[in-house]
Amino acid sequence: MTQLRPTSVDAPVEHEPPQPPAAAPPSVWYRPLRWLRELGWRYAVVALALGFALFPAVWVVSASFNPTGSIAAQQLIPDPISTTNFEQLFATNFWRWFRNSMVVGTATAVGSVFLCALAAYVYSRLRFAGRRPTLLGLLVLQMLPQFIAIIAIFLMMVSIGRYFPELGLNTHIGLIMVYLGGALGLNTWLMKAFFDTVPIDLDDAAKVDGASHVQVFFTIILPLAVPILAVITLLSFILSLNDFMVQRVLLTEDAQYTLPVGLYLFVSENYGQRWGPFAGGALIAGAPIVVLFLFLQRYITSGLLGGAVKG
Repeated sequence: MTQLRPTSVDAPVEHEPPQPPAAAPPSVWYRPLRWLRELGWRYAVVALALGFALFPAVWVVSASFNPTGSIAAQQLIPDPISTTNFEQLFATNFWRWFRNSMVVGTATAVGSVFLCALAAYVYSRLRFAGRRPTLLGLLVLQMLPQFIAIIAIFLMMVSIGRYFPELGLNTHIGLIMVYLGGALGLNTWLMKAFFDTVPIDLDDAAKVDGASHVQVFFTIILPLAVPILAVITLLSFILSLNDFMVQRVLLTEDAQYTLPVGLYLFVSENYGQRWGPFAGGALIAGAPIVVLFLFLQRYITSGLLGGAVKG
């Protein structure tokens, strides 16, 4: 017997659920207002912040290539572009000042990293009497404004120079020592906070194998602390390169001047007509900081975050 197949009439009919009515398309005037309310103001804030940050740099670059060299005749786009300001700048002792700044900045950065790493390791790993008061004392010293200590630093350097002329006034070694002492407070706290994030089990495992504190410090802690070392290096270099007050007080001869002092004395003689050379000197002075930042940028973020998580 032949089996009959169900016809289309017998097949169950599937009913689709009712669809909601389609929303009316937004009007033409509503779309830009919605974009402005949700995203447009953010782009405006970013553009304003970028303009605020980049305008001084663009103005300095423009002034350094402006042939007039005058602040009164400054134009955003110099016409014509000239290197007269650099020629006038290089006729001074600019490269001597630049070399002195690099020597002071490099020595300060290296010395600060080493001394702060030693102090941070002691406060992070060792327990001794007076540990907490001295650590708080380092923090309190950073709250005092720098100009309060200028007179004391000057008198101290005069006294030291009577017995050790190589460490007194008008010496780069004396200036570096002042920077090393001033950098211990905040940098030690930052580095100690980073060292606290390194598991102490690594120290214990190394000590079980017979390692001393010196070996633990150089072979375990320092390799793991490269990010915070990079941050301290950059901060110390920028501080010594940009500082003016201490260098102006301690350096008294042209042969010992650094860039901030040398450029200030150069432009102060005729500020209105030496704005261009001064801008060119500032442009060259900022190049080492940019190069160092680009070289250390992959460590900077992790170093700052690591030093801010735990104290």
